[in-house]
Amino acid sequence: MRRATSLLGRRRDPAIYSPTHRLIAVWGPLIVVATVATAASAVTALIGWHRTEVLIAAAVIAAAVLVFVTTLLYRQDAEQRAARRTLRDVEVRVGDVLNSAMDAIIVVDHQQRVVLFNDAAEQVFRWSRTAVLGQTLDVLLPARFRAIHRQHVQQFGETGASSRRMGAKMVLTGLRADGEEFPIEASISQFGEDSQRLYTVILRDITERMRTEGSLARSEARLRGILDSAMDAIVTVDQRQHIVLFNAAAEAVFGCPQKEAIGAPLAGFIPERFRVEHAGHIRRFGETVTDSRRMATQRIVTGLRRNGEEFPIDASISQISEGDQKFYTVILRDVTTRVKADEALRRSKEELFEFATAANHLREQERRKIARELHDELAQALTGLKMDISWIKGKLRAPPAIAEKLDTMETLLDGTVAATRRISSDLRPMMLDDLGLVPAIEWLTQSFSERTEIRCKLAIADPEMDLQDPHATTIYRVLQESLTNVAKHARASTVEVTLERADGEVALTVRDDGVGFSLENSRKPSSYGIIGMRERIYLVGGKVLIVSAPGDGTRIEFRLPLPESAR
Repeated sequence: MRRATSLLGRRRDPAIYSPTHRLIAVWGPLIVVATVATAASAVTALIGWHRTEVLIAAAVIAAAVLVFVTTLLYRQDAEQRAARRTLRDVEVRVGDVLNSAMDAIIVVDHQQRVVLFNDAAEQVFRWSRTAVLGQTLDVLLPARFRAIHRQHVQQFGETGASSRRMGAKMVLTGLRADGEEFPIEASISQFGEDSQRLYTVILRDITERMRTEGSLARSEARLRGILDSAMDAIVTVDQRQHIVLFNAAAEAVFGCPQKEAIGAPLAGFIPERFRVEHAGHIRRFGETVTDSRRMATQRIVTGLRRNGEEFPIDASISQISEGDQKFYTVILRDVTTRVKADEALRRSKEELFEFATAANHLREQERRKIARELHDELAQALTGLKMDISWIKGKLRAPPAIAEKLDTMETLLDGTVAATRRISSDLRPMMLDDLGLVPAIEWLTQSFSERTEIRCKLAIADPEMDLQDPHATTIYRVLQESLTNVAKHARASTVEVTLERADGEVALTVRDDGVGFSLENSRKPSSYGIIGMRERIYLVGGKVLIVSAPGDGTRIEFRLPLPESAR
């Protein structure tokens, strides 16, 4: 209660010390005596009354007046005691409120001496209340700020303003008892009491806030450094799709300074024909619960530089909500070089495809020509020689040595004719051109079984299947290469070959029960068998599936799309 009294002062209550009450207190006894004397004189003047009765009447009147005055004085004293109790209660409540405040509250008089110092102020400045009360406010301020602060308070008192914030444009500095300086945020108010003027300062220690703001500023600086050092352009827009972040890479990509981009609509960096679609895309993305996703996965997005040049970009978008606001961040990359490289690669692949197709066609033609010449000319010539030797043997009765030599020559010619026919068939079987794919496959599998003694099972869904080149030649060649690989590497006892046609495709499957191999190490050095088969299938738009594992045999499936005429 003493602390509150030091703030509120000893102000007299006009209801307690009114002029009427003061008059009664001072002149009450005199009024009683005067009243009694007047009453006695009046009664003595009455005719016929005795002296004893007059005195009794005067005493009664005086007693009545005395009782009345005493009652008034008692009531006045009771009112004074009630007023003092009310004042003490108010002081206690005010003191409790001030001491329970979370902010430091300091009251100084017109000489800037501390007259009130609440509990929060003790904690903030680490001074005890008894040590501060009566001292000037300078004890709570660093020496370099004391003069200007005193002047500031005096100027505020001269303005007549009731209150205002202190240090609106800067952070004030306080001084703790241990000499530590710390930042504070404060407001000041003034009021007059009689001839006194009191100033109340409400302040808050903002050390943690300043530390947090400093950390936030450093984090923002680091983030800005990261964003500006990023190789990809980063652009953030608000719900109106106006730019709020534009990093250095974005400046370089779009050819636009950051100060001009901030606040500008994103549509300015998108070709006009795409603006409506792009705005709708972002709006729909905002309605989803997806945090991020890549933009336009099926195509390249187009950007617009400040000079009007359009360029391809690859971008991803993410969204984040802050209160009732939503922000969208787009990370994008200028892929002009990549698109040009992809286009060049695509053209190169097309050219290589055309070249490979043409080369394969020419190779088959050359093989067909050589095979035809071997079959029609060399084989026929060798057959003619064999017939001549047989004629000589029949016409000439040669000595035994000559007869033996002729037999040797005839045997050599038989082997040469067989080798010529085999080479011709390997180059280009005449049966494929003369009879079609199915007879050629039947002959190839039968020849494979006879040559390798590996049982070969052939299953053809449509014996009347008739394919034209290049599909017929491709199927024949990949089957030929597959059987060759089985003979060389599989160590199999049985091979199953299946040829069928369905859903606009022709499928050739070759399965063996051999040793199999690991697909991770499917290619041996200087071995191009599988590569050659893949290339042949690729040239006609087909695909190859290989299933194998060590000890489980191998299954190779070739699928070729058929032309419309074959379907």
